[in-house]
Amino acid sequence: MTKEGLKQLMLDEIDKQADRIIGLGDAIFQNPELGFKERDTARLAAETLKGLGLRCQEGLALTGVKAVAGTNDGPRVMIMGELDAVVSPLHPWANRETGAAHSCGHNSQIAALLGTAMGLVPFMEHLDGQAAFVAVPGEEYVELEFRERLRRDGEIEFFGGKQEFIRLGLLDDIDMGMMIHSHAGMEERKFLLSCDSSGFLGKIIRFTGREAHAGAEPFAGINALNAAALSLMAVNAQRETFREEDRIRVHPIITKGGDLVNIVPADVRMETYVRGRTTAAVTGASEKVNRALQGSAFSVGAEVTITEIPGYLPLIQDPHINRIFGENGEALLGKEAILTGYELMGSTDAGDVSSVLPFAHISTGGYSGAAHSKDFAICDPYMAYVMPAKAMAMTTVDLLWDKAALARRVRESYTPAFTKEDYVRFWRGYSSTIG
Repeated sequence: MTKEGLKQLMLDEIDKQADRIIGLGDAIFQNPELGFKERDTARLAAETLKGLGLRCQEGLALTGVKAVAGTNDGPRVMIMGELDAVVSPLHPWANRETGAAHSCGHNSQIAALLGTAMGLVPFMEHLDGQAAFVAVPGEEYVELEFRERLRRDGEIEFFGGKQEFIRLGLLDDIDMGMMIHSHAGMEERKFLLSCDSSGFLGKIIRFTGREAHAGAEPFAGINALNAAALSLMAVNAQRETFREEDRIRVHPIITKGGDLVNIVPADVRMETYVRGRTTAAVTGASEKVNRALQGSAFSVGAEVTITEIPGYLPLIQDPHINRIFGENGEALLGKEAILTGYELMGSTDAGDVSSVLPFAHISTGGYSGAAHSKDFAICDPYMAYVMPAKAMAMTTVDLLWDKAALARRVRESYTPAFTKEDYVRFWRGYSSTIG
């Protein structure tokens, strides 16, 4: 058996299963579920993996699934996918009760993960290591009140599914990993390599003033809405102090502006993210935002409480896994199909995984419409579901071939941003309330 011969056998097997892979992706698309509630999607993933003869761990971080293929000694390469949908109530396939819709393409990730397993599992005896197939909950940072309840009840600690997997030690046996993600609006058959994304911190803000009749005695009150309005201007006044290369984004909203129009607002609430390209940039900008909030409250005699919520870390793309994936993508689609260096601008808890182990987060074509919108659609199911499965299977072969020489090189060249213990300690430091 040669490496190229093995790759061809796997490609043939994936093509035999192409209709099934597309069917799985479409079935998930039509049954969207929000984070930490993805029971049907998790069940479908687990049943498919069990059908390949794998033992599954289920209910991980509430709904996650993990299975490992291969018995030969060597590094363990992870194929990861996200189970959840996002809130997009106007999407034609949105759940009418929850507003959930797969308008970010996570259904493609699970289909591609399962397709990769279909290609790899029958041939793992030829590789020097194992492949782990990991479906994680809760990547989309939505329904924060629901997740806060889960945290209070002790069911989760962090709001991202991958964060929970790290905290719970479910990735301790993983040496490196990869996953794919839709690139909205890119209908062509292309792979985007070495893209970056921002990290962020979340904040829930409450300004507290004093009620009074807004017509008769406004002078007897303390207007919390004025404090909130001042804070928006104070944050804006900081923007010129953010360096362009740090790519800081602060985008607050007021979620409660008061109770009644004839009562001086005494309970005003806001939410915001503080995003940036590096962890240091995010934490520095976060301190400036906190000063703006606190100073604005002080100026009108109000009080402010800032609840810090752990967000996600910036994405660190492993150059070796990206290169190997790119070579396989080029073999499948041609050199013109490989693009590099795009700025994704959003945030993902894949950044957290990439801070503790070598990781590649590859964007793929086959999609029309804007992300998280009613227009998002899969226009090329073969590209969205099947082609990434082929590329990830081929990349796993390269990593684990010949005593897993490439995988060992990847592992040896990687310097983690955090140990698992330091990672958990870092985020716990941002699970706090100020004021």
